[in-house]
Amino acid sequence: MDSNDKIIITVSGADKVGIVAKVSTLLAECQVNIEDIKQTLMQGHFVMFMLCDISKSNKTLNEFQTLLKEECNKMGMEAWVQRKEIFDSMHTVS
Repeated sequence: MDSNDKIIITVSGADKVGIVAKVSTLLAECQVNIEDIKQTLMQGHFVMFMLCDISKSNKTLNEFQTLLKEECNKMGMEAWVQRKEIFDSMHTVS
């Protein structure tokens, strides 16, 4: 499996019912596998980080990113998608 197939998804915004359900449903529809998920709630602010595999996705990364951002926007949430290798290099201190 290519490391280019790993992505980090971050979803952030005011907490409400159904965030995880809607995001995970979209991932399933796009054949994106969730490998790890962390979420937290800080004073009503919801933050979720997901490590996903897009190797079997039926969408390109750009198509998936657009769909995810549109879905999150409908919920009043923000979403970011980055390739894991880029995320790692941005968060590594040399």
